[in-house]
Amino acid sequence: MDVPVWVWAATIAGIAALLIFDFFAHVRTPHEPSAKEAGGWSIFYVIIALVFGAGLWFVWGHDHGVEYLAGYVTEKSLSVDNLFVFVIIMAAFDVPKAYQQKVLLVGVIIALVLRAIFIALGAAAIEHFSWVFYIFGLFLLYTAYSVAMSSHEQSETYEPNFLVRAVQNHLPATDEYNQSKLTIVKNGKRLITPMLIVMIAIGATDILFALDSIPAIYGLTKQPYIVFTANAFALLGLIQLYFLLGGLLNRLVYLSLGLAAILGFIGIKLIFEALRGNQLPFINGGQPVTAIPAIPIWLSLSIIVGVLVLTTVASLLKSARGT
Repeated sequence: MDVPVWVWAATIAGIAALLIFDFFAHVRTPHEPSAKEAGGWSIFYVIIALVFGAGLWFVWGHDHGVEYLAGYVTEKSLSVDNLFVFVIIMAAFDVPKAYQQKVLLVGVIIALVLRAIFIALGAAAIEHFSWVFYIFGLFLLYTAYSVAMSSHEQSETYEPNFLVRAVQNHLPATDEYNQSKLTIVKNGKRLITPMLIVMIAIGATDILFALDSIPAIYGLTKQPYIVFTANAFALLGLIQLYFLLGGLLNRLVYLSLGLAAILGFIGIKLIFEALRGNQLPFINGGQPVTAIPAIPIWLSLSIIVGVLVLTTVASLLKSARGT
């Protein structure tokens, strides 16, 4: 089923409206959200995402509804893991808590734009090259291995990437924050503030996050509309989730291992699908490998939710024991 242009336009307009609402309701007046405020708005955005999924289920059918739900849960889980990095970046640049919401909102917008680009590229690649699933699958298996290995030695220090170092080395800057302003004029010279640099750091990090998340969700659905909306609704509410989880992030000690397992599972699923539709001449003589079973979407959703519940409970029990 092709999604009409007006549906795409209405969806993008709705997401943009929610971002604008987020700005006026939370970001415009600098403050550190209380746990009650962050919790209430986090639930609000989850409910919106689920209501959208229910509508999609009703209009587009059971299978697409489950695909959206599986994609949303996966992307939301990945976004929670990404919050670890955001916490480290915020601490490295000593961003005042009152202005962290603005940094996060800019990060969400950058992430949405980047993911929209990667989604379009991924859809074009899938349409023209069926073997791209081999690449996606192998990439996710490599990512899963990297995440699993790095989970044993998580660093709490931030290492600026090339883009951030280039900005720091070549643009006149000040170490002082001036509320949430990106530049200030000092002694007749315009300087960039740490606020601009931290936004660049968050944006550059979002590129790496998009490289992981887009192949992962394409392993659950081939519909660009579902890929985009699952990503968008997973990112909405990320600001409030950041403040809600707070210190809880450090207690989710097994989350990275759980995400590694999920990425590995989706990677295997993609390779299985590539084999079932194989056209590469050096694999099975260019013929599909029909002995490979199809993994139904309900099973994928069950495995993803099961892994997340198991790793979360195990993490909290370990933290409670203090071992």
